[in-house]
Amino acid sequence: EGRTVGDYVYILQSESTGRFYCGQTNSLVHRLDEHNNPDYKGSITTKRFKGPWRLVWCRQCLDRTKAMKLEKSIKKRGISRFLEAQLLESRPAEAGD
Repeated sequence: EGRTVGDYVYILQSESTGRFYCGQTNSLVHRLDEHNNPDYKGSITTKRFKGPWRLVWCRQCLDRTKAMKLEKSIKKRGISRFLEAQLLESRPAEAGD
């Protein structure tokens, strides 16, 4: 069927304004193309704010329900704060930590 198992939660950033956008999809490449296509009308937020939009983070979830829960928690926390926490978690420990 051409569909991968699971859904993705993703964060985009506008290359012109620095603004973030969080969403979820079952086709990451296709969805990114939609966000950057000026003729596509299904992406209201990324049309109202100037792009181009680039992918800065994504995570695959087992199903759409889990993806929707993760997307909601990221938006509730704040996308910038979520990304800062991800960056801190991925840094290697300093000697003596």
